[in-house]
Amino acid sequence: MSFDLVIRGGTIATAADVFQADIGIRDGTIVQIGDSLGEAAEVIDASNRLVLPGGIDSHVHLAQPSGDGIVMADGFESGTRSALFGGNSCVLPFCLQEKGQSLREALSAYHALAEGNCYTDHSFHLIVSDPTPAVLGQELPALVESGYTSFKVFMTYEGLRLNDAEILATMDTARRTGALVMVHCENEDAIRYLIGRHEAAGEVRPKAHAATRPVAVEREATHRALSLAEITEVPIVIVHVSNGAAMEEIARARARGQKVVGETCPQYLVLTAKDLDGMDWEGAKFVCSPPPRDEAEQEACWRGIEAGVFDLFSSDHCPFRYDDPAGKLNPKGRTSFRHIPNGIPGVETRLPILFSEGVAKGRIDLPRFVALTATNHARTYGLEKKGSIAIGKDADIAIWDPAEKRTIRHADLHDGADYSPYEGIEITGWPKTMIVGGKVMIRDGELVGTKGAGRYVARTRSALATF
Repeated sequence: MSFDLVIRGGTIATAADVFQADIGIRDGTIVQIGDSLGEAAEVIDASNRLVLPGGIDSHVHLAQPSGDGIVMADGFESGTRSALFGGNSCVLPFCLQEKGQSLREALSAYHALAEGNCYTDHSFHLIVSDPTPAVLGQELPALVESGYTSFKVFMTYEGLRLNDAEILATMDTARRTGALVMVHCENEDAIRYLIGRHEAAGEVRPKAHAATRPVAVEREATHRALSLAEITEVPIVIVHVSNGAAMEEIARARARGQKVVGETCPQYLVLTAKDLDGMDWEGAKFVCSPPPRDEAEQEACWRGIEAGVFDLFSSDHCPFRYDDPAGKLNPKGRTSFRHIPNGIPGVETRLPILFSEGVAKGRIDLPRFVALTATNHARTYGLEKKGSIAIGKDADIAIWDPAEKRTIRHADLHDGADYSPYEGIEITGWPKTMIVGGKVMIRDGELVGTKGAGRYVARTRSALATF
C-alpha cells in the first residue's frame, strides 16, 4: 500500500489511549495506523514527538461587527493563521445576525469573508439576536438541515441579549430541529445596576469591569439558562464558565438528568481580576466577559477540568488591538470601562497553556488533553470526521515537541492584535508541525501551506441532540 504521507515513530494520543505507531495518509484521510507502513510520497519523522489530533477551537470570534468605530483585530486570514500556529486544524467562528438582518444574509457575508482566506478548516455557529417568527419558523430549521447545527444566545449586552421568552422560543426551535444551543450567561439587569453604582462613585477605570460582573451575576444567569433548557427539554452548552458557583449549577443540572456541556477558557486558569488594575489603562487589555476572577476560582476551574465538569476548553478568541482608536483605547474607551471592547486574543496560546499548565505539571493526562481540546468539540458540534486519530478520520494532525520551553511573547505570535494577555507566561510544550486535511501546513515551525487551503465544513447534528 502506498501513501501520500506517512508519519513515523511518534507517540500517538487519542482521548482513550497513548501508543506508538505510524500513520498512513491518502487523499486527506487517515487510512492506516500500524508499524512499518509501506511507501509514501513524503515521510515525517516524529521520533520523540507527540502526534495529536489537530485542535478544534469551537469558540472564536473573527471579523465580527463590534459597534460604531470598533474593528476586530482578526479577520479569517490572520485568525486562522494564528490558530494553525497554535496547533489547531479547525475553528468554529460565530456568524452574528444583526438586528433586522436575516440569518442567510449574515451567513452570506461571513462565507464571503472566509472564502479563500483560511489556513484551517472552519464551520459557523449562528448568533441569534433577532428571533422573529420568520427566523424561528423558517430560517433556522432550514439552516439546521443545511449543516448549521448550533446557535448561540446572549443573556447580556444590549442589542444582543434575549429576554426569557425569546430564549424559550429559540430553545423550542432547537428542540424541534435537533440543534444545539450555546448560552452566554450573565444577568444584564444586574450588571446595569452595578454599573450605575460604580459610575455614581466615579469608578470608571478598567478594574470596574470585573467589579460590575461578579460571580453572582454569572451564577444566577447559569441557573436560569439551565432552568429554561429543562423546561424546553433541550441540551445546552454553558460557554466560558469562570467560577465554582456556576460549575455547581452545571453539576446539579446533570444530577437531575439534564444534558449539559460545560466550557471554560485559558483566561480563567491563568489570569485574575487584578490584571485589570494595570497602570495607565493597561487593564483594558484584560477586559472580557465574564471577567477573570481570583486565585480561588482559578483552582475551582482546574477542579472542573480534572473532574469532568468541563467538556470543552476553548479560547473565546475575541481580539481587539489595544493602542488603537478602533480598539481598546477608542476615544470613549479611554474615559470609561463601559466603552472598552469586550474580548481578548488567545487562539494561538490556548493549547500551549493547557498543555503546559495541565499535562506538563501533571494535572491532566494526554487523553484528557485531547478530549478537552479536540475530541469533545467534534462530538459536541457534529464534526464527524474530526477530533481523533483513527482510520477514516480527516488527516488533521499536530506534531508536538513536549519538551520545548518558550516564553509567550506577542512578537512571536501570528494574530492581528498588538498584545497578548498571556505575555511573559513560561510554557513547556509547543506544536511544531501541522497537517490539515493531509496537507503539511507548518513544518518545524515554518509556514509552508497557503491561505485558502482550509475548507468550510458542514456539520451533522450534535450527538446530544434529541428531536
